[in-house]
Amino acid sequence: MKRIRYLLYLSSKSAWNRRGTLALIVFCIALSTTLLIGIEKLRTQIRENFVQSVSGTDLVVGARGGNIQLMLYAIFHLGGATNNIGWDSARQIAKKPGIAWSIPISLGDSHRGYPVVATTDDFFEHYRFRSGTHLELAQGKRFETLFDVVLGAETARKLDYSIGQKITLSHGSSGNHLTEHGDMPFSVTGILAPTGTPVDRSLYIGLHAMEAIHVNWRGGAPVPGLRITPEQVTRFNLEPKSITAMLVGLQKRSQVFALQRDINEWKAEPLMGVMPGVAMDQIWSTINTGENVLLLVSVLVTVAGLAGLAAAILAGLGERRRELAILRSTGARPLDILLLLTFEGGLLVIAGAISGLLALYGLMLAVKPYLAENYGMFIYLSPPSSSEWSLMAGICLAGFFTSLIPAFRAYRMSLADGLTVSI
Repeated sequence: MKRIRYLLYLSSKSAWNRRGTLALIVFCIALSTTLLIGIEKLRTQIRENFVQSVSGTDLVVGARGGNIQLMLYAIFHLGGATNNIGWDSARQIAKKPGIAWSIPISLGDSHRGYPVVATTDDFFEHYRFRSGTHLELAQGKRFETLFDVVLGAETARKLDYSIGQKITLSHGSSGNHLTEHGDMPFSVTGILAPTGTPVDRSLYIGLHAMEAIHVNWRGGAPVPGLRITPEQVTRFNLEPKSITAMLVGLQKRSQVFALQRDINEWKAEPLMGVMPGVAMDQIWSTINTGENVLLLVSVLVTVAGLAGLAAAILAGLGERRRELAILRSTGARPLDILLLLTFEGGLLVIAGAISGLLALYGLMLAVKPYLAENYGMFIYLSPPSSSEWSLMAGICLAGFFTSLIPAFRAYRMSLADGLTVSI
């Protein structure tokens, strides 16, 4: 044990005397570690943010169809619904025993490529994301009058909108020549704080507002010659006839299966209820190829860094032959030489891995406010997870075995080869 401690001391001293060259090796390993652990942490947090785009919602209710399709248009506002939910059915479901709250959602219109979501004030009260986080307004207030609109953070930033600005909505959500609801402009009353979810890329109006802008429309087109002013439209019955979907929260989550069965067997019209957590996992399983590719690239970069470690130590053996020969002549055994270079490589890898981990946390701390403010991307400074510790251990273990290559080469050097220097 005493001999091993002495070899460790000797290898650390030898490495310090060549600190200039070895610092580059430590830097390469630190960079590889930062990339590998950073991608793993980013991959995990992106998955958590995606799965928790909606949190605290027990069921998403929509017209009967596919689970993934329902989640795509109800939560991510992508694609279109196969059918709508009758307003009477939505109200009956909302009044069922055990339901704590419900959020109606009506889709179909857009503004400059961003979806318009018609809902009620319950959306701001009960919508949750990322482990139960509430929606917050960065500026202004919620919609209160008929033609108020609240913008998501990304929508406001990309379109450079501010409180009080007048905007008009477009009929439909796809196509190059959408008809504008120009006769009924909206006023921006609020801008939501960034959430890192589809909420950031949407505009929010009241359900009655969605009905109001379509009062003079029939069959998806405006009635020719019929013009209704914003003042006149308030005299109409603006109760919605149907909605696209609804989010439901229960008083007890244990009731979710019974409610889901009731909705799936709804007699008035064909409906379905989807548990968002299960559907989100299904969606993620279809799009996680990219994260695996990123992880593979970072592993290859780490392998390249370890290869550089072996190459640098091997290249330095020619200059260290006399040093190693002197150690042999003073009583060092061939096994001691092997252990000496193995310990040296191990120390370099450990120093690089620790430096890389510290650099990663420093980088995360520096960019966290910028990513949250400009991209709505939230990263957490959490301790390394078990998978991240496993990657760290894998880096150190791989570095140990990599250092055996030059160590075994030094082991085979003969004493005479070290004392007789070739010029």
